[in-house]
Amino acid sequence: MGEVRVEHLVKTYGPARALDDVSLTFPDGGFFGLLGPSGSGKTTLLRAIAGFVAPDTGRVIIGGDPVENVPVEKREIGMVFQNYALFPNMTVAENVGFGLEVRKVPGADRARRVAEALELVQLGHLGARKPHQLSGGQRQRVAMARAIVTQPRVLLLDEPLSALDKALRVDMQIELKRIQREIGITTIFVTHDQEEALTLSDRIGILKDGRLVRHGPPRAVYDDPQDAFTARFLGEANLFSGTPEAGGLRLADGALIAGCTSSTAAVRPENIAITLQEPEAPNRLQANLVQQVFGGAMGTCILDWQGESLKVIGRDQDMQGLPEQGPVWLSWDSAKTIALNG
Repeated sequence: MGEVRVEHLVKTYGPARALDDVSLTFPDGGFFGLLGPSGSGKTTLLRAIAGFVAPDTGRVIIGGDPVENVPVEKREIGMVFQNYALFPNMTVAENVGFGLEVRKVPGADRARRVAEALELVQLGHLGARKPHQLSGGQRQRVAMARAIVTQPRVLLLDEPLSALDKALRVDMQIELKRIQREIGITTIFVTHDQEEALTLSDRIGILKDGRLVRHGPPRAVYDDPQDAFTARFLGEANLFSGTPEAGGLRLADGALIAGCTSSTAAVRPENIAITLQEPEAPNRLQANLVQQVFGGAMGTCILDWQGESLKVIGRDQDMQGLPEQGPVWLSWDSAKTIALNG
């Protein structure tokens, strides 16, 4: 069983709290993404699970067993680092088999398991090559094979795709998910890429200043972020503040966001329609179109409303009739209004 639980983890560095009472469960066999800005504590949390960082207080439990006093090499964890950390003087097969050699796995068994791991990552034909003879994506897969060949209970990934270009990242996201599903291993990965987290994860956790601010299935967190930080960090969001009243949230220009009982609301840019004529819609306001950004099939409109910058994302063909600049109307369905705390 590879369920991981952290309970009330605290880690300080001088006056700074890298982890501030973090409690979280990583389900057995799941793919869990940790997100947060630089310095939020996500890598510290990953390293605390691995055993590279000793928390000041709190517990790490793997498969039901507390492991705070268990050394790194005995936690049954595989880890892929950002720079892959391959040995340049070893072949691909030797790199993958290194952990087995350290564990004194017999030669025949070691060779079989190395071959199986390389086949799993689709590199069975490259075992004799050196790391410098591989592409970035191939080196990443070698690092994956090395991490899983020891049959760990948990796989930890520290921004494993950050060194790859955009096109290769997309391909490797598919590969990562395929490998994780095939072996069914509990996987926890740190990323700063929101799209990557939404694509790969069964569940995500968002950290800010060492605290866990939101966690759950990606769609649930995206659709109901609960606070302004999460709304803007996971995806993009237009924020509105005003005065709650019987019919909804009254904004500074007199417009009403119908049905919203909070003093702060968010609307995702892709959920807003933009027109030249005032629409028949319960939620509508007038703004000034400042700039259109062409993005291929999808386009982005940047607008000014009451001194605030708003964004609308839609199909480029639907935006071609708009002026380069000038007054326009924005509208959206009430079901797309997200009420926020505070």
